[in-house]
Amino acid sequence: MQLSLNRPGEYLFVRKVAAEAVTVVDRDFAGSFILAPDRAIEGWPVRTVSDIDETAIAPILELKPAVLILGTGPRIVFPAQSVLAEFLGRGIGIEVMDNAAAARTFNVLVSESRKVVAAFILP
Repeated sequence: MQLSLNRPGEYLFVRKVAAEAVTVVDRDFAGSFILAPDRAIEGWPVRTVSDIDETAIAPILELKPAVLILGTGPRIVFPAQSVLAEFLGRGIGIEVMDNAAAARTFNVLVSESRKVVAAFILP
């Protein structure tokens, strides 16, 4: 049996998640970043969930997602209620997960052509 690698050409996807990096297609990201189906935004100034504020939320809101997948590192850490309320008040669903679960969920939703954005917190 012959095996071949099929890579979707229409959108970005997460290939691998480690404690110190996330690989998107063939590129490693070692710092926190935002991932949309068509672009990755590096240099997201968030190192811990408590760093999420209006400034950190702004680039996510500009992408106009229907749902945000928030990857909080190796374990789930919920942001402040005010952060959750900011998204929910704008009609944007927010799911908080560890980075591995966030990557899997992002990949599934983007393959279904959903309007999804993922934000990954890395040390």
